[in-house]
Amino acid sequence: MTERIGIVGAGIVGLAVARELAATRGAEVTVLEKEDGVAAHQTGHNSGVVHAGIYYPPGSLKARLCREGVALLKDYCAAHGLPYEEVGKLVVASTHAERAGLAALAERARANGVPGIAELDALGLREVEPHAVGVGAVHSPHTAICDFPAVARRLARDVEELGGSVRLAHPVRGVRERAGGVQVLAAGRIFTFDRLVVCGGLGTDAVAAMAGRPGEVRIVPFRGEYYALQGAAKELVRGLIYPVPDPRYPFLGVHLTRTVGGEVLVGPNAVLALAYEGYNWRKFGNIRQILGWPGTLRLARQHWRTGIKEVRGSLAKGAFVRAARRYVPELNAPDLVRAPGGVRAQAVARDGRLVDDFVVDVHGNVVLVRNAPSPAATSSLAIAKHVAGIVPALVR
Repeated sequence: MTERIGIVGAGIVGLAVARELAATRGAEVTVLEKEDGVAAHQTGHNSGVVHAGIYYPPGSLKARLCREGVALLKDYCAAHGLPYEEVGKLVVASTHAERAGLAALAERARANGVPGIAELDALGLREVEPHAVGVGAVHSPHTAICDFPAVARRLARDVEELGGSVRLAHPVRGVRERAGGVQVLAAGRIFTFDRLVVCGGLGTDAVAAMAGRPGEVRIVPFRGEYYALQGAAKELVRGLIYPVPDPRYPFLGVHLTRTVGGEVLVGPNAVLALAYEGYNWRKFGNIRQILGWPGTLRLARQHWRTGIKEVRGSLAKGAFVRAARRYVPELNAPDLVRAPGGVRAQAVARDGRLVDDFVVDVHGNVVLVRNAPSPAATSSLAIAKHVAGIVPALVR
């Protein structure tokens, strides 16, 4: 009998998992997505950077799956004629105080097997980005950009060509485990699966609660806002220009990012959102769930100064201008125009700790992808292999 597996979420991770299970296990897969299109949230609201694996602790899931995922994604894009450009990344130290962090980053990148890593001085970085300034930089020449929504659409086609289905406008309203299987209520219909894999991103907690598996981490939404360069200012950035990250946070700081469509984005910041899908300050909702988790308030108490700084930056364009001018001083306020932002599904532990690594839990017949923020899109095909390897085998 064919194995029946349900997947909640038609973002790039959910679709990659569905494709992998259909291709390698011959499973009959059904993807349930509440929106009327794929890649509606995190997959469709990011800058399109294919991370090379510079930042992640050696030995972590992020480090391993990012490096595996880059290779798989590059091949996948080539096979299907999807955009993929190795524009390169500079991580720039703007002060001498940041040199130690820059050196540590280069060491970590080499430990993770990132190819071509080079440490540059002030003159060397300008050979890569002629309009950038700094006291030094780490150059990752193979860091790339792609079109993640296009990848997701192609993955959805793969799922259907493998005999599976992607059911849009099917929000999950209930989950009930039964002996040997799982029943899922979606769009007024009960689906019966042998196994259920939840890749719900911002909606993961809600589905986990339905399954009776609330867990010890919760998703806290952080909005990332962007500006875009306009006119001749776009030509001031060749590839990707990043700051040296603050090791206390999994966020990378405001950076300049060229996209496959020819735009250059400035951002994102990281502001606590007022709803799981809080793409702007006007969107409220889920406040009780977000603030009701003890980890949210503990996080706020520990990092309130940084939080206030991020909120001020959200409300004032000048903060983005200053961040951009720190690395490309020729930029001015009129060069930046507001662009669409995104919301990051970031797991926070009960003690207020921001969970840095990917987290996947198995509870009987239910597999929960609890934490899959950046570089999840980069790592999606490798995450799919990892998840497929831990979905319990069906015993008849």
